[in-house]
Amino acid sequence: MTMNSGDRNAHAMEQTVNDLLQESKLLEAYYNDIVSKESVLHRLYEESHNSYEGLLSLSQEVETNSLVPLGIGVYVKSAIYPVDRVLVNIGAGVVVEKKKDDAINFIEQRIKEFELATKQLSSQKQQISHRMTEIQNAVNSYVGQMQKGGGGSHSHSRDSVSHSH
Repeated sequence: MTMNSGDRNAHAMEQTVNDLLQESKLLEAYYNDIVSKESVLHRLYEESHNSYEGLLSLSQEVETNSLVPLGIGVYVKSAIYPVDRVLVNIGAGVVVEKKKDDAINFIEQRIKEFELATKQLSSQKQQISHRMTEIQNAVNSYVGQMQKGGGGSHSHSRDSVSHSH
């Protein structure tokens, strides 16, 4: 059985729509992964900012009263002796002792890294969203052409992509 030109064209459009839908699914998974990474970065940024503020508030001359978290919302009152050196986790479970000012600089650098990473993720998310919109428009156009042209009995209008990212 041979396909006429219209059937081949309809089949090609149907294949293109399926390919675009597959690409859209991959992009959506990647988009969701970026949203998760943004959430982690936000928490790290907040933690870094809180550490920065806390370290700035510790005195090098006098004792500072504080609450130390034990977990699940339980705290114990504590006195923190004058601080000129702190322990800093620099990654991979490695902890080093640093002067207070060096630790503050380390935290400031980490905050800048988190801000840059957040901007990069936001840019990637915007690019993905733009591509997903292009795919949605293309799929809707193909489906419209297939419906108008009687492009076969396999109409895929129910498969049209709709994303609001």
